[in-house]
Amino acid sequence: MPFVSIRITRDGVTAEQKAQVIREVTETLERVLHKPPEWTHVVIEEIDTDNWGFGGVTTTEMRGGRAPTPGAKPQSGA
Repeated sequence: MPFVSIRITRDGVTAEQKAQVIREVTETLERVLHKPPEWTHVVIEEIDTDNWGFGGVTTTEMRGGRAPTPGAKPQSGA
């Protein structure tokens, strides 16, 4: 039973986009590894930018101290 865990920052990703990711990951596992879709579990976990950091700072700090606006595109490099 495949289990795929995907973690992303909470950046206004839509339900439709998440559904597409789940569908396409499932299709890839079926096509490449011959895993039946009904066996495949995909979990998308959204993390607040205050709780995701790299380079010694949080993603919120990296983006200039502001939390992302729902629906806004993330800045490049963060």
